[in-house]
Parts: sequence; C-alpha cells; structure tokens
Amino acid sequence: MDPYEPQRLSKIMAAKGLCSRREADFLIEKGWVRVDGQVQKELGVKVLPTAKIDLDARAKDVLGKQVTILYHKPIGVVSGQPEGRYKAAMECIGLDNQWDRKTAMPFHPGMLKGLAPAGRLDIDSTGLLVLTQDGRVAKQLIDANSTVDKEYLVRVEGQIGDRGLELLRHGLTLDGEELKPAKVSWLNEDQLRFVLVEGKKRQIRRMCEMVGLRVVGLKRVRMGRVMLGELPVGQWRLLQPNERF
Repeated sequence: MDPYEPQRLSKIMAAKGLCSRREADFLIEKGWVRVDGQVQKELGVKVLPTAKIDLDARAKDVLGKQVTILYHKPIGVVSGQPEGRYKAAMECIGLDNQWDRKTAMPFHPGMLKGLAPAGRLDIDSTGLLVLTQDGRVAKQLIDANSTVDKEYLVRVEGQIGDRGLELLRHGLTLDGEELKPAKVSWLNEDQLRFVLVEGKKRQIRRMCEMVGLRVVGLKRVRMGRVMLGELPVGQWRLLQPNERF
C-alpha cells in the first residue's frame, strides 16, 4: 500500500488488522472511529495509510464480544451436524439473510468460530433456534437443571383420550424417566400450546402419540424471555445487549 496515496478508511482498517471492511463500515457509521484524533463518520472516505486510527471503547467491546444468534429455522434444516442432503443451521448463517444487518453488527466469518446450537429443534419443526459462542448462554439453556422454559405452537390430528390433556401436563414417561410438569392448553380445535422446561428428543411428538394425537406442525416461538417475534423464516438476528433469556 503506497503510504502517499489515500485509500478508503475501511480498507486501511482491514489491512491493519483492526477488523474486516464490513465491520469497519459499521463502526464508522456509529462514529466509533477516530482518524488523527478526529471522529470520522463518512462512509467511503479516503485517508492516508499513515494516518493514526483509533477505535472507541464501544467498538472494541463490540468486536471482542461473543455473539448469540437467533435463527428462524425452516423445515428441512438440521440443528447440529449436516445430515445427507440436509444443511446444518450454521451453514445458513450469512450476510444475505441477516435480518438486522442495518442496525446491528453485520455478519463476518468470525461469528461462526465456536458457534454451536444451544438446544435442538427437529428437522421437521420450525421456529426459534439459538446458536451461540458463549458457553454461559449455552449452559443457561441446555443444562440439565435449566429453568428456562420454551413455548411451542403445535398442530395436531386425531382423537385425544379422556385424560389426554391431563397426562400431557404431567404423568407421562419417556425413556424410562418421568417428564417434568408442562403447561399445555388448547388454542383452537387443532392447535395446542406447550410450555416445557426440558427438551428430550422429539419430546412433544412422542407425548402427543401417547395420548392419541399426531403432530402435523410444530413451531417454537419463545425461549425464556426471548421471542421469535416477526423474524422471518430462514433469517437470523443477533441477541441484543438488553435481551435476556
């Protein structure tokens, strides 16, 4: 890089190893970059490669933070490792489907390092899937003693038994273990609302089969205090600093 030829500020920041070009544009827009002591907020501005570039403390905090991603998993995507022709959720995370890319840190490859799903969501289910780099978040959501509840909307077919709803709430056993109490209620004639504090493999589907119902659609809409909300199917966003599970 010619020290006497002005270059785009974002290019220089990337060349110096401060961040990626995409991250640089985000930081510049936020007003978190100083060039020779002056705050620079103009995207595309060119400066000399020899200019002194400093980052605001808030920029350093954002760059060093472990990310937690909220993904609206579609049917046909697996939560963990890819299976045959089915893609893994992590393979679906990129800039093109980032819902909040105009207001939050835009996607960069570093977000995928150490990223792992915090819990499962079956291949034939849809809804909120959490992927995180933060071991504390993962432990909070999937530890055996976790108290974070998860809410599901479940469409069913079939005829429920006389004590079916009561059994769904408490009294069923899976894999030799009694299930923890659940909140289960009818939303309409073919849709149930489940709130669980555990997540055994295909738990809701198996519970429904035991009382005479067949699940034809399952969507997770909440994990703790974090809602799926209006996040479109197949898109993702970052967990915000003010959000807690």
